[in-house]
Amino acid sequence: MVSEVFVIISIVISIQLYRQLIQPLKTLVQGVEAIKDRDFNVKFLSTGKHEMDQLIDVYNQMMDELRNERTRQEQQHFFLEKLIFTSPTGIVILDYDDNIQQINPKAKQILNIKDQQVTGVSIDKIDHPVFEQIKLLKTAENSVFKIDGVNTYKLQKSHFVDRGFSRHFVMIEDLTAEILAAEKNVYGKVIRMMAHEVNNTIGPVNSIVQSALKTDQLWEGHQFNTLKDALQVAVERNQNLNFFMRNFADLVKLPKANKQPLDLHRLVNSVSQLMGMKAKEREIEFEFRLGAAAFNIMADEQQLEQVLINIVKNAIEAIDLNGTVSFITKPNTKSLTISDTGPGISTEQSANIFSPFYSTKKDGQGIGLTLVREILLNHGFEFALKTIAERQTEFTIYFA
Repeated sequence: MVSEVFVIISIVISIQLYRQLIQPLKTLVQGVEAIKDRDFNVKFLSTGKHEMDQLIDVYNQMMDELRNERTRQEQQHFFLEKLIFTSPTGIVILDYDDNIQQINPKAKQILNIKDQQVTGVSIDKIDHPVFEQIKLLKTAENSVFKIDGVNTYKLQKSHFVDRGFSRHFVMIEDLTAEILAAEKNVYGKVIRMMAHEVNNTIGPVNSIVQSALKTDQLWEGHQFNTLKDALQVAVERNQNLNFFMRNFADLVKLPKANKQPLDLHRLVNSVSQLMGMKAKEREIEFEFRLGAAAFNIMADEQQLEQVLINIVKNAIEAIDLNGTVSFITKPNTKSLTISDTGPGISTEQSANIFSPFYSTKKDGQGIGLTLVREILLNHGFEFALKTIAERQTEFTIYFA
C-alpha cells in the first residue's frame, strides 16, 4: 500500500516537473517561430514563475520594438513610393543588373512609354534617345540635352545601397519651358533693340532720299541718271530691310491664339493652292492623303495658315528640284503630317533647327521655324520634325 502511494506521488511529481520544463520550451519555440514568420503581434502571458516571467517580459518588449520598427519602415516606404509617384521629376529606378525595376508617371510621360514596354528590360536594349544619353552617364554625373530641337532635358544618375549592393536611379527633369522662356526673353530683347536702331535709321534716310528724288531740278541732264537709279535702289533696299525687321518683330509680338472651329482639310487645300505655283516652278508635285470627311479642330486660322505656309515653303526649298510634298491626315491620332523627299536633317541640324537665328539656308533669317514653334506652342499642339528614312522627312502636328 505504501509502495503504491509512493508510485502515485512520483508520477504526480514527474508530471509537474515535465510541465515546468516543457511549457517554457514550447513558449520558446513559439516565440522563435513567430519571429521567423515576421509575426510581431505574438505576445506571451505571465506564468507566475519569476525567472520565466522575466524572459517573457524581455521577449514581449522585443516584439513591441520590432512591430513599431516595421510600422515605421512601412510608413517610410509608403511615403517614398508616394513621393516617387507624384514627383514632377521623372525617376527611373534600376535593379542590380541595370534593368528597369520602376518608372514613375512623369518619366513615362516624358519618354512617352508604358510600364510593360520597359519594366525588367536592360537600359542597353531600349532604343530611345533619352536612354542613349543615360547609357553614357557615370554615377553622380549629369547632362543637359535636346532630343528634337525643342524639348530639353536634364539627366542625373545617382546610386543607393540596397542590402549591401549598389543600385542606380536616374532623375529626368524637363527644362523645356524654362529654356524656351529664357531664350524668348533674350532674342526678344535683341530683336527689339535691332528694330529700334534700324527703324530710327531707315525712316529719316528714306525720307531724305525720296525728297531728293522728287526734286526735278536736281536731275536735269543725262549725267545724273545713274545716280538717280542708285538712290532708287537704296530706297528699295531700305524697304526690304524694314520688311526683314518686321518679320523679326512679328516673332516677338505674336498675339494670343484666337481659337475658332476650323476644317483642317480646307486649310490644307487652300495653302497647297497658294504654294502650288512655287512648287510647279521646281517640278515638285503635291500628294494628298486626306480623309473624305471634314477634319475639325480648334485653332487660330490665320496663325495656323502661316505655320503651314512656312512648313511647305521649307519642304519645297529642301527638295530644290523634282520631288514630292505629301499631306497626310490621320483622324485616329488627330494629326497632320507634311512629308518631303528632300535630303533630310542631320543630327546637328535636328538639335538646333527651331533655335532663333539658326538656318541651314545660305540667305536664311532663321526665324521661320522659330515662328512655327511659337505658334504651335501657343496653341498647345505637340509637333515633331525628323528624317525617318532616306528622302523622307516629316513634320507632324498633333491637334489632340
